[in-house]
Amino acid sequence: MLSPIRLHKDLSAIWDTRPGLQRLASVNHTTLGKRFIVTAIVFFAIGGGLAMLIRAQLATSQSAFMEAGLYAQIFTMHGTVMMFLFAIPLFEGFAIYLLPKLVGARDFAFPRLTAYSYWCYLFGGSMLIVGMLAGVAPDSGWFMYTPLSSRTYMPGINADLWLLGITFVEISAICTAVEIAVSVLKVRAPGMSLDRMPIFAWYMLIVAFMMLVGFPPLILGSILLEVERAFDLPFFDPKRGGDPLLWQHLFWLFGHPEVYIIFLPAAGLVSTFLPVFAGRPLAGYIAVVIAVIAMGFLSFGLWVHHMYATGIPHLGLSFFAAASVLVAVPTAVQIFAWIATLAHGTPRFSLPMLYVFGMFFVFVIGGLTGVMLAIVPFNLQAHDTHFVVAHLHYVLIGGFVLPMIGAAYYWLPHITGRRPSRVMSNIGFWTIFAGFNVTFLAMHLTGLKGMPRRVHTYLPEYGWEALNFLSSFGSFIMAIGFAIAALDLLLIVRFAPRSTRNPWKAATLEWAMPIPPPSYNFASLPKIFRRADTLEPSTMAAELAGGMGYLAFTRNGQMETLGVEMVGGNTEQVIVLPRQTYLPLITAATTGVFFLLMLFKFYWLALVAIPLVVICFLFWTRDTGLRADVGPVPIGHGIVAPYHSESADAPSSWAMAFTLVADAMLYASLLFGGLFLWASAPNWPPAELPALGVVLPIGVVAAALAAMASGILALRNVGGAVSIPALALCAACHAIALACLFTLAVTGIPSFTQHALSAVIMVVIIYLAAHHAMGVVFALFGVARMISGKVSARRTLDLRIGNQWHLYTAGANFIGVLFMVGLIAIAGTGAAP
Repeated sequence: MLSPIRLHKDLSAIWDTRPGLQRLASVNHTTLGKRFIVTAIVFFAIGGGLAMLIRAQLATSQSAFMEAGLYAQIFTMHGTVMMFLFAIPLFEGFAIYLLPKLVGARDFAFPRLTAYSYWCYLFGGSMLIVGMLAGVAPDSGWFMYTPLSSRTYMPGINADLWLLGITFVEISAICTAVEIAVSVLKVRAPGMSLDRMPIFAWYMLIVAFMMLVGFPPLILGSILLEVERAFDLPFFDPKRGGDPLLWQHLFWLFGHPEVYIIFLPAAGLVSTFLPVFAGRPLAGYIAVVIAVIAMGFLSFGLWVHHMYATGIPHLGLSFFAAASVLVAVPTAVQIFAWIATLAHGTPRFSLPMLYVFGMFFVFVIGGLTGVMLAIVPFNLQAHDTHFVVAHLHYVLIGGFVLPMIGAAYYWLPHITGRRPSRVMSNIGFWTIFAGFNVTFLAMHLTGLKGMPRRVHTYLPEYGWEALNFLSSFGSFIMAIGFAIAALDLLLIVRFAPRSTRNPWKAATLEWAMPIPPPSYNFASLPKIFRRADTLEPSTMAAELAGGMGYLAFTRNGQMETLGVEMVGGNTEQVIVLPRQTYLPLITAATTGVFFLLMLFKFYWLALVAIPLVVICFLFWTRDTGLRADVGPVPIGHGIVAPYHSESADAPSSWAMAFTLVADAMLYASLLFGGLFLWASAPNWPPAELPALGVVLPIGVVAAALAAMASGILALRNVGGAVSIPALALCAACHAIALACLFTLAVTGIPSFTQHALSAVIMVVIIYLAAHHAMGVVFALFGVARMISGKVSARRTLDLRIGNQWHLYTAGANFIGVLFMVGLIAIAGTGAAP
């Protein structure tokens, strides 16, 4: 056994990020988590500055501080920055930093994907901020309702900047969701079964699935609106069979789950550190897990309560009102679990608990006004007023910002090695708390007095001026509080005394390591015998540093961690992680070039950028996989496990499965959009229907099924004479399907700018064609891997991942052809839906 010092040096030589420009090549989750957090805080400062401009404008009636157009840009960018560039990335940063440490792993399953996610976030967010500084920010509100965001009413690139920038950022979110879901399920310490996971891991697992299901509708909506603006496809134009309400449905299919996607990680952090200060484990662990699952499920049935005023049928109003009220139940379960934990413990009122109690007060008020807004008659009166703005801020600041600041103070010793002091921290909290309540309690009243959102000026006789001045005064007090808190955090990082290890006496794994943590987290990986919030980190820290756990050695200069069976947590595989590389940065920059080319209308060049992005991703695979069968290798304590390349349940295959979940949700949203337009949009049916015929649709489905069958044949005969020819046939079948789809688009569809039916059919064809194009890539990649010796009867991971794609593509083609034929048929009947 190596000495602790020797083991530390050997691991650091492999895992540490190199100085200088090589920091840009870092793929370490600790480094990337801190980058997410710091970048999100910078965007928060920008969004807060925009909020101060808004409140300065509204402080007095008939203010001349800003003209209407500039105010609309500031208003839009404030919401956009706070919702997309601050809230989601901040909790992603905490999750990226904490999760591997909490579950006893050395890193996430796909470190390069985490790095790519960060660079996409940074570049996409920077696009939006640079556009704002250049005076071309969007001005239709952060929800970008059509037709205000259509080319008719916003002819410049303002709306394009929002649509492309947000889509770029959402790619980051989807990547992070896949990373979190796979890592929580597969990359844990041995023995950590699902019922032993720390509660934050449960929260983030549910949130990751919510992101995979909730974000694709917005991505689709952004694509459709951008395509309408760029190529005049009429998805949202009622004169040509479109409907502006389609955008609202797609947006709020994302927008309302997002509120819970933002709240749940903060609640998970509270559920992690509140028991520490209560002196006992979280009460009702199982009940809280069930409540989080229920909240995640219910959140997808609430989106229409943002659309009560759009003419929803009464039965639909009743359903969505009931669902909106029902979601308060799992929320209350969590709050009562926290109260029960405090009631049955011996609470210590340390600094982070200040923010928890602030959260209790503010978030409960926000929840109660949410229940009020769920009731249809009241909603119709308060809709689109400042009452809704006040409710939103009570929920988001109370349910997210305050607990996140508490979490920052709690984990600051872990991140920096320094312990916070109380004096300046207390001043910051009470200033934020007082300023916030003055601001938004008054805003409830202006809303009840009828003040609408998004107005930049008002007449003095409306009687809103005194309350608006009070709100503006409170907002500047709140801003001072946030500045004090930020300064306090900076002073702590720079000047506070060093903290002892585990200063709060916590019982979770992240404290069983030195602080600040080493790049490899654990010198050896622990074995978990009980729930992971009831451990003894102080004892475990010495044992793990001394090499008494698993993987207490280095092997061939590899970065290794363990993969486990998903439910029971039994050791299943050794996961070899990639070393530091510039590839994520280069790939994200290439992705950014595509979005910039789209923004500046260089569409043909943008098409060239797409294969460049694919090529960048293919370069990621150069140093992955094994060239020979190795078999099980030792991991310590006489136990052996295979490398993940030889495992039947590798994380990569689950990553593809979860990516396809998001892909399927985008596809389902597209099909829903087509049916919604048929059911609700005016000017249906069109004068001229698409004519797909019989031969080409059958040819598409047949070629897709043949591609799937060829992929299966290659997998079942790995190493045989038929395997490479079968993959070549698979690629050829995808190419045949591509040709059939191209012929359909050219010969069977009337001008797709004339009516939404043709536009929807065209987008379905493009979606299927893109999947066949990627099917060719997967098939030929399989051929290349077999020729290079990285595929054998034991090492079939690459072929299995490709087969997942071929199977999905075949199913998508079958459903897509039925949809296109069926939609044309029912549109042709002219019958009312």
